[in-house]
Amino acid sequence: MGLVAPAVLPSSREDFEKNVALLARIPNVSRIQIDVVDGRFASPASWPYNALEENLHTLVEKNYMLPALDHIAYEIDLMCFDAEQAADAWLKLGATRLTFHVESSIDLPRLVRDSRSRYGDVISFGLAVNIASDLSLLESCLGEVQYVQFMGIASIGKQGQSFDRRVLEKIRAFHTQHSEVPIQVDGGVSVESAEQLLALGVSSLVVGSGILRARDAAAAFAEFEALQSSFGV
Repeated sequence: MGLVAPAVLPSSREDFEKNVALLARIPNVSRIQIDVVDGRFASPASWPYNALEENLHTLVEKNYMLPALDHIAYEIDLMCFDAEQAADAWLKLGATRLTFHVESSIDLPRLVRDSRSRYGDVISFGLAVNIASDLSLLESCLGEVQYVQFMGIASIGKQGQSFDRRVLEKIRAFHTQHSEVPIQVDGGVSVESAEQLLALGVSSLVVGSGILRARDAAAAFAEFEALQSSFGV
């Protein structure tokens, strides 16, 4: 698995497919994260939550499949309250990795346990935690997931925000206690902040606007990926 997962926060199906097509043409892009925002847990709502006639269940019924599945693995960042139902739909569309937000469920252990029971043989799971949240929220489920995703911005669900340095101390504290758990960071990741994160033991980066809003998306992706050899991750 590469160091970087480019992230797409789609405003529409057209926007989604355009950005995926761009990313899929970049050499060495093997995974893409889809940011799924329901407009309630986080806002504003992203596609397909903002589409009146094209919800997730409609896509499944129409046998829609995610583009370029022959060489792209899709990771779904579930910023939504209906994470369990949404997960089921995204998996039917071709996703292979799910990130649940610890703040989105009233019974996180059950959500993770049930999801692993249903899909654990074919996909991997991670837990995302917001900057303002207590790390203790993760403890009950660490043995059931493959990674923890720290959010690098204060207001999730929006791309283009500045990196929030408070996350550095949270990562340092978590890595000290759980050095065996892979850490992924999503939000505000620039080359500068990426270097700081990798020095703390982070092994995976999710980059949205830093790639998609760059003048040359392929060059931006390559610059992030080049950090992998520098830090030996």
